[in-house]
Amino acid sequence: MSLALASLGGESMGTTWRVHMAVPHRADLRAHHLRIEGVLDTVVAEMSTWAVDADITRFNRADAGTTHTLPEGFRQVLTCALEIAAASQGAFDPTLGELVGIWGFGANACRPQDIGQPQAVKAAQTRYGWQQVQLTGNQLFQPGGLRLDLSAIAKGYAADAISDALCAQGIGDALVEVGGELRARGCKPDGSAWRIAIEDATPSDEVTTRVIALNAQGVATSGDRWHYNDIQDWRVTHTIDPRSASPVTCQPMSVTVLASSAMRADAWATALRVLGPVEGMAMAEQHALAARFHWLDAGVAHEVMTAAFQPHLVQ
Repeated sequence: MSLALASLGGESMGTTWRVHMAVPHRADLRAHHLRIEGVLDTVVAEMSTWAVDADITRFNRADAGTTHTLPEGFRQVLTCALEIAAASQGAFDPTLGELVGIWGFGANACRPQDIGQPQAVKAAQTRYGWQQVQLTGNQLFQPGGLRLDLSAIAKGYAADAISDALCAQGIGDALVEVGGELRARGCKPDGSAWRIAIEDATPSDEVTTRVIALNAQGVATSGDRWHYNDIQDWRVTHTIDPRSASPVTCQPMSVTVLASSAMRADAWATALRVLGPVEGMAMAEQHALAARFHWLDAGVAHEVMTAAFQPHLVQ
């Protein structure tokens, strides 16, 4: 059967999404578009802290001592988040919801004049930590004051979920992107691999020359090029270091990770961004991750990548 390349796109989760897929000529693209939006709506209803009636919002504001039954997608994401939190020795932590707001980000961002107030940070430090999460099957216990934030993993999961939904409808060749996190499956109609350009840490609109080929993989990049707050002479990045309860303070950097799923790539990219190029590279090699670090030091660009990342480079 002859296949053609079709593209769909839209907005969800506070960002944009786009899907490129190989489909039969005259395929019903409207049906696929509605199916994709349905997947995204489910993720929002379960895991968006911006949605006042989402499952995660209800958990975050719940009374101490209550137990909550999680829908399957939420359970999968939280289970993966806890796994990577342990593997990264806490560099990734899904319980930073309160801190995210204190540093001026997310649905519960504080006022600009209150960003990073020491008293608020100190108080929040007693209420977060991935070890406090008590998840048994699909039952999640609220010990009191624990506020989950899955923004560093949910977009990756959404890309995986869309890819799986399309595959279930017979579309085995697709490249899905949600807010910059991608999941590839199969190949283009001409048989060639899906290729993407990697964003680097350079604060300009220049396109990076690094290109990678994907096949049944997820890829995510974590960096501070687009998400930050300027407070007087201090640039506050959106990536929070759980160890210090404050934004990462190292030089401008981007970290790209390839993994078996976009969900895993998303979380690991955040963890490695927190750790930086030295600790991060050691962690990535320890776990045989395909990872690339790009950063600026005194205006000079640097790049390192793991042995597992190099075979994916096209240029």
